[in-house]
Amino acid sequence: MGIGLVPAKQKLQRTLLSAKMGNAVAIPNVPKGHIAVYVGEGNRKRFVIPISFLNHPLFRDLLNRAEEEFGFNQPMGGLTIPCSEEHFIRIITILSHQGCTNLCNII
Repeated sequence: MGIGLVPAKQKLQRTLLSAKMGNAVAIPNVPKGHIAVYVGEGNRKRFVIPISFLNHPLFRDLLNRAEEEFGFNQPMGGLTIPCSEEHFIRIITILSHQGCTNLCNII
């Protein structure tokens, strides 16, 4: 049906590896099992979300859009999601209500 968790993780690893090879800085304060993402137009807001969200089709759509817009060279040194903050919050709210985990932390 979808690409599955393993390909989503591989896509994320390529993104993070590409960021490490560039001039990206380390992303502090990200608990184990979570990932920092940057969302918004203009000034981006940092969210820390569970990696379990990566396997959901709604979130994979966002990952595909991020790949199309930024490739594997992410501008913020972390995963940048090209959508409005409101749209992202709607998606993570849906995911949290579907039992993926509790709502993500906003940092």
